[in-house]
Order: sequence, then C-alpha cells, then structure tokens
Amino acid sequence: MRSVLVVDGSAVSRELLTRVISEELKGVRVTSCGSGHEALERLAADRFDLITTALVLPDMDGLYLCRHIRSSENHYLTPIIVTSGDADGRLLREGFTAGVTDYFEKSSGYQAFGPFLRRFLDRHAGLTGRVLYVEDSHTVAALTRKILERHNLRAEHVMSAEEALQLVRAEPRGAFDLVITDMALKGELSGGDLLHVLRTQLRYFQEELPVLVLTGDEGVNTQLGVFRAGANDFVSKPLVEEILMARVRLLLTVKHQFDTLKHQAQAMQRMAVTDSLTGVYNRHYLANEGIRFAADKRNQPLWVMIVDLDHFKQINDNHGHLTGDVVLTAIGQLLSERFPDGLPVRFGGEEFAVLVPRCSRQQAGERAEELRAAVASLKPAGVSISVSIGIACAEQHPDANLNALMALADKALYAAKAAGRNRIYVNDARNQIQPLLQAAG
Repeated sequence: MRSVLVVDGSAVSRELLTRVISEELKGVRVTSCGSGHEALERLAADRFDLITTALVLPDMDGLYLCRHIRSSENHYLTPIIVTSGDADGRLLREGFTAGVTDYFEKSSGYQAFGPFLRRFLDRHAGLTGRVLYVEDSHTVAALTRKILERHNLRAEHVMSAEEALQLVRAEPRGAFDLVITDMALKGELSGGDLLHVLRTQLRYFQEELPVLVLTGDEGVNTQLGVFRAGANDFVSKPLVEEILMARVRLLLTVKHQFDTLKHQAQAMQRMAVTDSLTGVYNRHYLANEGIRFAADKRNQPLWVMIVDLDHFKQINDNHGHLTGDVVLTAIGQLLSERFPDGLPVRFGGEEFAVLVPRCSRQQAGERAEELRAAVASLKPAGVSISVSIGIACAEQHPDANLNALMALADKALYAAKAAGRNRIYVNDARNQIQPLLQAAG
C-alpha cells in the first residue's frame, strides 16, 4: 500500500480521513480531491492502491465515479471504499454492480475509520507467494505470467509436468505456495499425472500445496476428474483476469493459513519441550527423547555431561534472584551455542545435562574443558561464575541405560565438587572416578 486517493466534497471530511489513513498506514502517500472530475484527472495521471469516495459529490454521483473507475485500464481492480453518512438502500442495491469493495458509515464517527481500515486491509492484503506455473504454450504462458506478476506474485514457468516435478523435488518442501497447471501438456505426463504424483507420492496435502487447474473443457466429467486427481479448484479457458486472480487469492489464503497454523503448532511444541528461562530443552523432553537419542547408533560414542553451577545459592542470596535468572540464562545460551549437535537440557535448578554424540574421550574432554573455561569468562550481570562437570561414556559402560549413565556422570560431578569445584571429573570404565583436567582455583 503506497498511495491512497480520498474523494470527498467536504474539506473537513477530507482532512479527517487523510489524517486517519496517514496514521494507520505509515509512509503512504495520500492525495485528496474535492470533486469527481478532479478525481478522474488524478486517476488518469497517477496510480493508486486504494480509493475512498463519498456517496454524494458536488459534481457527480459517487457510484457513477465507481463505475468509471471499474471501466478504466489502470484501476479496474483497485479496492474502493465508499464513505457515507447515510448508507441507504440504494448503496446496498447498486454498490455491487458499481464495483464498490466496501463502505464505511460516517455516522460511526471518524475515530472508527482506523479500526475499519485495519480490518479492511487484513481482508484485502496484497498477494504474496511463489507460483509454479506449468504451461506448454509460450504465448499463453507469457500472458498469464504477466497477470501474476502484475499482482506481485513470483511465477516460475516450466513447459511440462516432468520439469515441474523435477523442480519440486529439487526445492525444499514448502518452497512453492501454489501450482497452476494446464491439464493437457506435451510430454508423457499430463496435468492430472502431475497432480497424482504431488498428492500420492510426494504427499502434499491440498492445504499445504494448493493446485489450480486450467482447462478448456467445462464438461462435468472433466471437472470431476480434476477434483478426483486432487486439484483444489479449476479455471476455464480463455482466462479472465478477475476470475483467475479471485481463485488464486483464495488458494493462497488457504496456503498462508496452513503455514500459520503449522508454525503455531511448532511454536507450541517448542514451548512444551523447552525451558522457558534458559532456552534449552526441559526435563520432560529428556525423558521422552533422550532415550531415543542415546539408542541411536549414529550418536555413538555418546557422552553424558552433568553441569552444575558452583555456589548458586550465594549468587541468589548476595545478588538477588533476578541476577540468578540472568546467570542461568547465560549458561543455557552457552550450552545451545557449544553443543548444536547434542541435546542440552536444564535438569533442575542450577543443574544441566548434555548428551554429546560422536566423541572420543579426548574430544569429550576438550569440549568439557572449553565449556568450563567459557563459563569462567562469561561474567553475566557482572558476576564471576564457575561450573563443575561430571562426564561418563556409554561405550565405557555398555550395560548402562540412559538413567544409569546419567547417575554415573552425576557421581563424577559430586567428586568434582568435593575436590574443590570448577573442575571436571570422569567416571571411566570399572567406575573409576578421576579428574579429567583440573583447573586452577
């Protein structure tokens, strides 16, 4: 939304509408006119994304102006809002045929125009999306792509179903928002075959990847075949831009709603398994996914680290619980950064656990020491902190399940704390607990 035209015979109304539009649409250019003829001159010389007009103008009827706009080359699809102090039966009877998109009753007060405009723009937001367009006629494709691109859509054109499937398979899932395909295509596969592969082999739901079919056959059997193959909708040839774009808008809305719900579900799932303070996984996630992670042979040799913040009670007592939260958050962020291949978990209070995959003893020791040193240099909220770490390896304890392995690492942790803290102990084979690398202090 870059430019808006306001047409009203009342200077006060023009000023109020202009002010509300400027407040709601930051950076938009608002042009105002006091008559229908002045509006027509502006419309002929410039391009507008939204038009508002009074129902009664000094020199012409507002609905006449709407009809003229709908017959113009540049603005026949531009949304039109009629603002009226008396939305009488005539507006309701003739508004549709005149091309009115919506109307606002001035009797509601101009303070209500802002919320009205926000709702209106939500319903008539500009189109966005990436379209895969399958058409074997260069002439038809050029005309249709021009229509799609005029509505700000990115259209990638291919000539055959084979090329379309190759492109879909090569791109990440969800890369396309809509497929538009002709039913009759040159090559071994038809548009129906393309639909069949998308729905049955690639398992794209209709909401996940809507498909609009273009067909020159309006017969009932053809329509049934289109829907049976998994199309969301179809448009008959020759194409009418308004009909095509109405169907495209509807299907893109379906796709965007699917994406929104999918992202919301993913966000809720992340919230359910994530510790809200530190950002690492919570204990519930460890109980459900840790066993699977540990049992995966691709993660072997697997190490368990138990990380405990030293003297955390003193931090809370001396600096306050808010500072303690800042410290815990910093530890969580550090674990997430240093173990992107692992499974960092807030185990409880100031204690964390990390499942570290595919490490030799030397590598595990180096990563544990790097973590200990990084914590010592953090100083979150100006507080000096340190951690004690206990580690154990599944390969050295082949009979231990995940719970037993964590208990072994926990014993090593207690040894590290008993030895003076800020150090790392390992529980080796035959349960020999010894310092891996002792730190100063």
